[in-house]
Amino acid sequence: MADATSQAASQGASATENGVVGRFLKATELDTRMLGMLGALAIVWVGFHFLSGGLFLTPRNLWNLSVQSASVAVMSTGMVLVIVTRNIDLSVGSLLGFVGMIMGVTQAQILPDYLGFGHPVIWVLALAAGIVVGAVIGALQGYIIAFLGVPAFIVTLGGLLVWRGAAWWVTSGQTVAPMDATFRLMGGGPDGAIGATASWIVGAVACVGLVLMLIQGRRQRRKFDFPLRPLWAEGFLGAVGCALILSAVAVANAYPWPSGIVRRYAEAHNITVPEGGLFIAHGIAIPVLIAIGVGIVMTFLAMRTRFGRYVFAIGGNPEAAELAGINTRWVIMKIFILMGVLVAVASAISTARLNAATNAQGTLDELLVIAAAVIGGTSLGGGVGTIAGAMVGAVLMQSLATGMILLGVDTPLQNIVVGAVLVVAVWLDTVYRKRVQ
Repeated sequence: MADATSQAASQGASATENGVVGRFLKATELDTRMLGMLGALAIVWVGFHFLSGGLFLTPRNLWNLSVQSASVAVMSTGMVLVIVTRNIDLSVGSLLGFVGMIMGVTQAQILPDYLGFGHPVIWVLALAAGIVVGAVIGALQGYIIAFLGVPAFIVTLGGLLVWRGAAWWVTSGQTVAPMDATFRLMGGGPDGAIGATASWIVGAVACVGLVLMLIQGRRQRRKFDFPLRPLWAEGFLGAVGCALILSAVAVANAYPWPSGIVRRYAEAHNITVPEGGLFIAHGIAIPVLIAIGVGIVMTFLAMRTRFGRYVFAIGGNPEAAELAGINTRWVIMKIFILMGVLVAVASAISTARLNAATNAQGTLDELLVIAAAVIGGTSLGGGVGTIAGAMVGAVLMQSLATGMILLGVDTPLQNIVVGAVLVVAVWLDTVYRKRVQ
């Protein structure tokens, strides 16, 4: 009898706890899939930190992790729209290498003959050339898929082979280096970061923007008589969001310049180095800012524009979308044009970080980008996906790679782990869609 009473009390407490959690999630309207992904990311970080002997969760490693994730995160935002419309793009890695080679040759071999080395316009023209090439190739692939009816899998699989070969053909397999000094800033490094003061300013602006967004969202809900979140929930979201932003800035500012670079900087600027050394913080890296900016723009494009609504309508039911008057072919073609532009931006980040354009650049990036999108909650069945989720997925994928490198795991085993994670992510997506149907 006592056991039965104890069991009943335990079940009642569990039900009450679940009720509290449920009411909290309902009040804050937090995405449970996103919370689960962030929880998985936290587990990965803590696990690698202990396994690596305290090397993972350090400012240096986290700063490098953010920079290394930037190019994949940029491409994953476009891959979300591609997969949402029930298509796929297997060519992004090869296209990144080809566009990188075009930008490298443009700024290292072609433009210097006309403008001279170090001309301030070179990096702009090289970046513009890469974006134009990416957009044209995206338009070509999109046209074949949308208007000629060739499946995206076949078209982009052909692109994977064609653009990898084209990258080799541009320079007959030679590596192109070095890149323009200003262009290299997009790759990070001591010069490719904005410093401590500017980072705190960016963090403060981001916090203000978050608060204003919450206020504006509440006004819009009241205007259209939509249900309002409790004030405590709004305050909780604002406080937690600002805490995360400022914590990220603090980590970026905790990573100092290497001592050799500090010494040369001090000599060049007649600065006396104290006995304990001179601390100069990196701050937020420029490629990270580019990735965040792309994420914000793509989120707005997907959630706040007619084009975004059309994309999700096509993914949900292509036949109904076409009957509703949506020009589905043109929308799909525009998605692949956008994907080409995003690949060009990612290629600029990758090429600048390497300070070279190589034939191996972008190899297997298509796997990482697709995995990031799927892990981030984008359904291969179409119609479901978030930009923020894909970017978190990119960080998760890079975290796995970085952690395994710290542990000395061989490259073949790293590929096995990444492939297994992708399969598990697709399986979980299948399970989730069955539960919500």
